[in-house]
Amino acid sequence: MAGKLSAFFGAQDMTVGNPATNLIRFSTPLLIGNLAQQLYSTVDSIVVGNYVGDSALAAIGASGPIINLLLVLFMGVSVGASIMASQYFGAKDKKRLSHSVGTAITATFAVSIFVMVVGPLITHPIMSALQTPQDIYTMSCDYLIINFLGILGSAYYNIISGILRGLGDSVMPLIFLLVACGMNIGLDIWFVAGFKMGVAGAAWATIISQAVSGILCLVRLLLMRDVLHITWRTLWPTKALLFQLIRLGLPSGLTQAVFSLAMLVVQSLTNSFGTTIIAVSTVVMRVDGFAMMPNFTFGTATTTFTGQNIGAGRLDRVEKGTKDGLKLGLSVSVVLVALILFFGRYLMEMFTSTPEVIDTGMHMMRILAIGYVAMAVTQILSGVMRGAGDTMTPMWISLITTIVIRVPIAYGLAALMHSADALFISLLISWVMGAVLTSIAFRMGRWKKKSIINDDMPEPADVQV
Repeated sequence: MAGKLSAFFGAQDMTVGNPATNLIRFSTPLLIGNLAQQLYSTVDSIVVGNYVGDSALAAIGASGPIINLLLVLFMGVSVGASIMASQYFGAKDKKRLSHSVGTAITATFAVSIFVMVVGPLITHPIMSALQTPQDIYTMSCDYLIINFLGILGSAYYNIISGILRGLGDSVMPLIFLLVACGMNIGLDIWFVAGFKMGVAGAAWATIISQAVSGILCLVRLLLMRDVLHITWRTLWPTKALLFQLIRLGLPSGLTQAVFSLAMLVVQSLTNSFGTTIIAVSTVVMRVDGFAMMPNFTFGTATTTFTGQNIGAGRLDRVEKGTKDGLKLGLSVSVVLVALILFFGRYLMEMFTSTPEVIDTGMHMMRILAIGYVAMAVTQILSGVMRGAGDTMTPMWISLITTIVIRVPIAYGLAALMHSADALFISLLISWVMGAVLTSIAFRMGRWKKKSIINDDMPEPADVQV
């Protein structure tokens, strides 16, 4: 019994066993975790929308793209660290695994301090440049500044949970996240409804709970001495591993950065339609987060699965796992989209009681529906390529679909239609094109030659900076 519990809560070796079983076992807690992660922003919106009003809800939505842009700095590090962790774990290289994780921890700390200092200084100029409506300007700035100041906890949770997943452990990050999510809900109600702190209260609730989850993940990682050993020596960055972390993570971080910048450009267009449409967009994006969960979940699962098996030299298992991942991802995505289309109105009523916001939101969700199925293909195949060490190809595809396709189409359709529908039609088109381009790139097979295990990497102790 003790052995089974240890295996359940420990690192999962996905180089053995049935690929579909590996993916389901790994993805189940990950899917629940993504649900809990989505609740962070969702609970903020629900509590603020019900206790403060639609203007406060719009204020959170207006600052959302900037917060997403902030998080991409860490998502890049997280992706790179997860790939390195999964491949070195699959190769049973404990020394490089320990040094690569230590390098990621130190890099995260350095970037977090930079953001905490610079972020609050640039908040007001950014919100002004985005033409944020005056009735929500102050609330948006308050929400954003507090998130900047509390970024360290969020950063460590995202980075270290990514490392743990690279090691095959998706259970403990889930447990820590559920604890933090429960704390977030309680603090949201306490600060916003009890102390009448408005959007600032929601922001404080979020960063406090995220700090708790970040600390718990760090403690968990430090205690996994059977898998890796973090010491002061491994925390000192090594030039080769830091370069490798940047090489693997930068394309993903840049992809998300460009996507978030595009969201800022689109947010400016959204703002031009007024506070009601901003509130609609906020609610739709919250529901969208739930619809996207299976896609991101199976994408992450295939990244870890691929990384471990590439590290172990099992390309045959990667090909089988890809097919199983697509079957799982597409099936779950279709069911979830159907549920959202049938019951989406009830979800939106959790955020607002304004009929115009709810009716318009459901109209937008119908436009986006088929796009979620397309995104399942994109995320899973991109996850395989990233797990193999090819982070450049997904980056270029995202740049094309975001910069070349989505933004120009959004502004072009808005000029022709004079309707907010342009915002969501352009998003649908970019998702479908992303699936087409990703499928083509995957079939070309260049990702199969990107493993870092065969790199001529010096021993970590010999390359300290």
